[in-house]
This record gives sequence, C-alpha cells and structure tokens, in this order.
Amino acid sequence: MQYFDDSKKSPEDMTSEEIIEIIASSKKKDIVRAYVSGELEKINVEGMNGYGSEFEFVGSGSFGVLFGNYDFILPVLKSEYITSSKLEWIARNSAIPLSDLSKFNARIEPGAVIRDYVEIGDSAVVMMGAVINLGAIIGEGTMIDMNVVVGARARIGRFCHIGAGSVIAGVVEPPTASPVVIEDRVVIGANAVVLEGVRVGEGSVVAAGAVVVEDVPPHTVVAGVPARVIKKVDERTAAKTQVLEELRKLK
Repeated sequence: MQYFDDSKKSPEDMTSEEIIEIIASSKKKDIVRAYVSGELEKINVEGMNGYGSEFEFVGSGSFGVLFGNYDFILPVLKSEYITSSKLEWIARNSAIPLSDLSKFNARIEPGAVIRDYVEIGDSAVVMMGAVINLGAIIGEGTMIDMNVVVGARARIGRFCHIGAGSVIAGVVEPPTASPVVIEDRVVIGANAVVLEGVRVGEGSVVAAGAVVVEDVPPHTVVAGVPARVIKKVDERTAAKTQVLEELRKLK
C-alpha cells in the first residue's frame, strides 16, 4: 500500500522546500485497521481485493483484517454480509507513510517510528520509542537509543551513540534553516538537545542534558545549558564513551 508515487529521492539530496512540497501535494489519508467477521466470501471480490494501493485484506471466508485507506474500507464495513467489526484508527489526514523496514540492514526494535524518505546504514540500531523523521540519515553502526527524536533532514554519521531521550532538531520550518550534522563517532548523552544548524565534530562528546546551540569542534567535550567546551576528549573520556561493536552485530 502506497500513499503516493513511489519514485523516491535520496534523503541526502532533499531540501526543506522539497519536503514541504511532498507534504503539501500528497493526498492526505485516514489509515485504519478493521477486524471483520461474517460471510466475507459473498462480498464483491473487487471490493475486497481490487484496491491494492488503498487497502489490504488478510483473512478467510468468515474472518479477516482490512488495513489501509478508510474511505475505501468503509463501504466494506457497511456491507450486509459483515456481521461484526472493530475499527482501529492508525493515522488521521496522514501525509507521509512509515518506511518499509525490510529495506534496512539494521536492528530496529518494536515501537520505533520511522517515516518514509529516511536512510539508515548497515548495522545501525534503532531502539524502542525512537522517532526518525523524513529526510534524516543515520550512518552505519550508529545507535539511536530509546525515545530519541531525530528531526527532518538531520545527518548523523557512522558509529555514533545518541543517548536516550535526546532531541536532534529537524528543519522543515523555516525552510532556510540548515540541518543538524553530527559527524562520525560522536557520543551524545541522555536528554541532550542539538539545535538546528549545529555541526558536532568527529569524535566529540555531548554531556547528558546539554543544549547545543553552536558548532562543536572535533574531539571535544561539551556540557551545560547552553553547552560550553569543557575539555578535549582524553583517554579516560574515550574509555567511558566507547561504542561497542557487539551491540551492533546482526547475527
């Protein structure tokens, strides 16, 4: 089931203006899941299976599940051959679908929300409750921890760790804003915030709870609100913020 034309542009090439155009021009849809029972074999076959881009049906002659566009499922629910049904709303006036997770060679845990037009590198890890918005790029081996929000067009490099509850700001409004860029092997502590337009240099460490409002030089530790440089990354800091390959193995 698709919301719109599946011709995709790489997230790396997307601008805020293009994202705005995708959202504005897409056909908004109400997405539902309906559990139905009755004499399903008597319902018009075209009504059940003829809208492959609008809804899907899985079931048998007496019980099944419909998933997709409410406008096309509603006539089925009103059929005289449906004896009972239960409707669950998934999305209301939704413009962008969720990604097909099968295309990512990554570990993605239940409860993660990943929108379309997202790129996730090999052996990355996306934990429960994380949200990754459209146009974002997650590099190889990077871990997006629990309840992290990665905003639109954010660029996160390879083998980073983005701590639980952190917010990596997105840029759609205003469209002139530059995206967040987090370079390779950066560690960001829990509940930190990185504001739009900020670049965090390679190998840097952002302390838990910090609010980063300006660029961070490579191999630097920053902390505080707003974040300030407190030292260069030394051996002790590197040991405490080590990224473990074992957590990123898929087999």
